[in-house]
Amino acid sequence: MKCPFCNASDTKVVDTRASEDDKIVRRRRECISCHKRFTTYERYDFNNLTVVKKDKNREAFDRDKVYRGMKKSCEKRPVPDSVLLEATKEIEVELTHSNKREVDSSEIGELIMKKLKKIDKVAYIRFASVYREFTDVKSFNEEISKLDNE
Repeated sequence: MKCPFCNASDTKVVDTRASEDDKIVRRRRECISCHKRFTTYERYDFNNLTVVKKDKNREAFDRDKVYRGMKKSCEKRPVPDSVLLEATKEIEVELTHSNKREVDSSEIGELIMKKLKKIDKVAYIRFASVYREFTDVKSFNEEISKLDNE
């Protein structure tokens, strides 16, 4: 780490603290040469997380895609944006903590359904109908029956 004041490359870490959601690490550093202190922030790089699609194609994890899918399911429902943003963050953190470099899109879909089931049951059914590719009314009724039995 280079010192932003004197450009020396020899610094030491004085203090380290993780954020509440463990996605960001704050470090207080001190330059060995000029003795000035500065702060750095380290963030987990989700570009390292690859999503394996049903057709076996791979793409980089996109948290906005998770959010948009949940947002679409909650359209015209009384679900605040803040709740969806928090759920998206929780899914992202859960995937991070799994320490996997690749994750199946089905695993992400299941995590989304788990969150939506707690947030809004209608939104859950909407998402499930697309995700599980319901083709008839019977599929809807079976999923609704499962919800009623919980």
